[in-house]
Amino acid sequence: MDIIEILTDLIDEDKEQPRYQFDEEALEELMKSIEELGLLSPIKVRATEGGRYKIIYGNRRYKASKRLGRATIPCIVSTVTDEMEIYLEQIAENLTREGFSPIEEAEAFHKLLNDPKFRSSAKFLSGKLGKPESYIKNKCELLKFGNAVKKLIVGGTEIRKDKLTEDQLLPLKDLPIEHRDPLALIAARDELPVSDVKKIAKLFKDKTISSGTKDKLLFKTGSGLIETWSTYEANKAERAKPAAEPAAKAARQAGQPVQTAGGDAKPPSPAAAASPVELKLKKLAASLPAFSPLPSDAFASAAALLPSAAGEIDALIDNLEKHLAEWKAVRELANAAKAAAE
Repeated sequence: MDIIEILTDLIDEDKEQPRYQFDEEALEELMKSIEELGLLSPIKVRATEGGRYKIIYGNRRYKASKRLGRATIPCIVSTVTDEMEIYLEQIAENLTREGFSPIEEAEAFHKLLNDPKFRSSAKFLSGKLGKPESYIKNKCELLKFGNAVKKLIVGGTEIRKDKLTEDQLLPLKDLPIEHRDPLALIAARDELPVSDVKKIAKLFKDKTISSGTKDKLLFKTGSGLIETWSTYEANKAERAKPAAEPAAKAARQAGQPVQTAGGDAKPPSPAAAASPVELKLKKLAASLPAFSPLPSDAFASAAALLPSAAGEIDALIDNLEKHLAEWKAVRELANAAKAAAE
């Protein structure tokens, strides 16, 4: 790979390259570095008509060198002429650099996907750039937002005042624009965490809330919207209780999973399915056979029973009498509670 010095005045910037936002402070720091250490990495260019060159990547280094008044700049001259390959190389290079904004990425991906000159697919770009298809598609979703929101989008995940991360915006992407952008600006102003943005998005996606009510909610602060969400969810759960109770009761009695307010089916716990009295009653009723009288001739053989058998009969009668006394008491309590309720 040959590196040659080319006159700075013979080099043109590529106005269609993916990166066009350059932080002034970072550019000043780069100029200081070049003054002290020289340009550590060459820029890459391609030859154009009239003996001139166009930058493929290295715009910041070119700008810094030109501001410093450098007559020449070290360059790698590429022989690639395919526009798609050049543009992909520009994106790949910028993805490794700091300061390549999410919106610049989104616009670059959108251009490759939709410009008649390229017309590529997310799958193709994923293979070429080493990024998942979901990464490319999520970046493109950022373009749904208006310019006021786009200006606030920054890379990374840190929540900062008057800035927006991709994670903050994606929960809002499918809302109508009249709600989407104002909510994004509220999230930026009030530094809302992603979890709160998701709750607010859920509130605004609820079709049972009228559009007029949602419009009025936009006057609230971020914390006010979260409070509204909490109240609404609590009220919704409360309203669901009367309707769900008969079905839940039937499910518990049948031993079937119970549908909760959150939508999850949970098997009934023994404690929730029945009280200790009910459990004991069911156990006893299941083990005790239905009464069937002994035939009359069976009593004639009672005299022939051994003394040990008579003892077993006494123990059985004693046990049954205890059960009988206990269940009579339970019946009296149940009747008293029923009468009080009426």
